Amino acid sequence: MNRAHDTADVVVVGSGIVGLGAAYAAVRRGLRVIVVDRTDSPVGATIRNFGHLCIGAQGGEARRYADVSRELWLRLSQDAGFWLRESGTLVAARHDDEMAVLEAASRDGGIRMLEATELLRLAPLRAEGLVGGAHIESDLQTDPRTAADAIVRYLAEVGVDFRFRTAVTAVGAGRVETTRGAISCQNVVVAVNHDIDQLLPEVAERHGIVRCALDMMRAAVSFRHPLAAPLLTGWSLVRYGRFSDGAEAIALRERLHAERPDLAAIDLNQMYTQLPDGTLIIGDSHSTAVAPVPFQPEAAFTAFLTEAEALFDAPAPRVIERWQGVYAKGQQEFLIDRGDDGVLVLAATTGIGMTTGLGLAEENLAAAFGWAAAMEGTS
Repeated sequence: MNRAHDTADVVVVGSGIVGLGAAYAAVRRGLRVIVVDRTDSPVGATIRNFGHLCIGAQGGEARRYADVSRELWLRLSQDAGFWLRESGTLVAARHDDEMAVLEAASRDGGIRMLEATELLRLAPLRAEGLVGGAHIESDLQTDPRTAADAIVRYLAEVGVDFRFRTAVTAVGAGRVETTRGAISCQNVVVAVNHDIDQLLPEVAERHGIVRCALDMMRAAVSFRHPLAAPLLTGWSLVRYGRFSDGAEAIALRERLHAERPDLAAIDLNQMYTQLPDGTLIIGDSHSTAVAPVPFQPEAAFTAFLTEAEALFDAPAPRVIERWQGVYAKGQQEFLIDRGDDGVLVLAATTGIGMTTGLGLAEENLAAAFGWAAAMEGTS
């Protein structure tokens, strides 16, 4: 590749979903963009998640970014040609206090309450103990294993220069130092998720960034009919901002933790997404540390399978894969930092990067660099 002119309008460090969102925002404005990543493709949190774009469960700033992301996901799926469906999200309620949380949230719109009989038509659940549920209407689903690579291919086609297998060693005003030489630029965006402590440790310390490690698995299942949408449970309702802050959620959390301290101990988010090939992503647990150990306790996976068997009216899932996801966790939902050198640092720091990352990049690049609204086409 001819790299005689190592200059760009924007250099993006990191090819995860926030970095791809930054590149997309820049190239749509006709700018020359270089993306640098030490791996040879996106391999981090962007491909290790459920593929669940949980827009309608967010609140506040996260909801704003999620709404922007939704439109960008829809547009990118058409332009880049990857699978995306406007499925919404199903929530299964197995206790009256879970219904109370859903009913309180539904008053703001965008959530349709479901009788148990209707939910059973949409998800192959056990009828015993099911009291009802809800459908979060705005949510999307994609396949994280194929979407990121498709976005990379599309952005490369419209002019983004990807420098994979290239590590960034330093960033500063108008310059990015890499293991393959320096790049001069007008603007720098750092979007390396939890590895911000490796490149800019003072930024990580200022924002209290640590790592959250997740246990996840994919299984073959024999459902009487596919899941019509990603599926959340009561454990999910005490995690997501739109549901988790009210008095109803406090009561729900107290009951769940009192009844199942074993599941509380692994910080369970019991949720499921079914991929186009019919396999089911199951998870997940959460463990926080500066550097989580790579060893995954079997107790978490045993809990996942036990809870799945209790929820679904189907034979026991057959495990195909297990993996550890890792994402940045901080004091706030997002890390947005612009130092005196003008370098813009972005990260979603509560595990909702796929849901909010495109909007996080779009809004903050425009604000930081004084860009006008994006053009309709690419150049």
